[in-house]
Amino acid sequence: MSVREEFDAWATSGKDRGMEDRHWHTAKHVLARMPVEAGDAVLDLGTGSGYALRALRERGIARGYGLDGAPEMARNARSYTDDADVGFLVGDFDALPFADDSLDHVVTMEAFYYASDPHNTLEEVRRVLKPGGTFYCAVNYFEESEHTHGWQANIAVEMTLWNREQYREAFRDAGLHVAAQDTIPDRDIEIPPADAFPTDSWETREAMVDRYRTWGTLLTVGVVP
Repeated sequence: MSVREEFDAWATSGKDRGMEDRHWHTAKHVLARMPVEAGDAVLDLGTGSGYALRALRERGIARGYGLDGAPEMARNARSYTDDADVGFLVGDFDALPFADDSLDHVVTMEAFYYASDPHNTLEEVRRVLKPGGTFYCAVNYFEESEHTHGWQANIAVEMTLWNREQYREAFRDAGLHVAAQDTIPDRDIEIPPADAFPTDSWETREAMVDRYRTWGTLLTVGVVP
């Protein structure tokens, strides 16, 4: 199954409506760190329901573009966003439909690991960003977060599983200066006391703590020289 087919099925079933609830716990911290200013143009890669762009518009960006590989996702995002300065389009991570040096920032929330050629995607991000532009790449599926590795069995498309150093190396290879990299813990998820385990989803409390509090979401920030 292709990425388009997988996520069109998500959108058709209404699964996209829960994206903000599932990811906002750490996404809100990622978006708050972005140095956006009035007049900036921002691209959201793998926009899903478009929640990240709606939040950034509240911070005053002039224009937001949400790109998704699934037509149904993009269609739904348009219906959720009543804002003429936010647009949604269907596109490929390997060939971004923007001119060179045309965007101030690019962000991707829990979508980069679906890129079919992540190295090429990084080169495309570098191409479309202006000098001094930033790329905020947030993923909760990465090598060090071992309790997320089982997700691959639940999705039909191949996912990229890199560790922190591989992200840094790939950013540098694409011509992006790595300005920051850290993990953002999810402190909103409630973790029951040890005597409540095992639960339906977790064998031990230690495993749940490791997933949410220790690793959470990996954020790598690239800047165009």
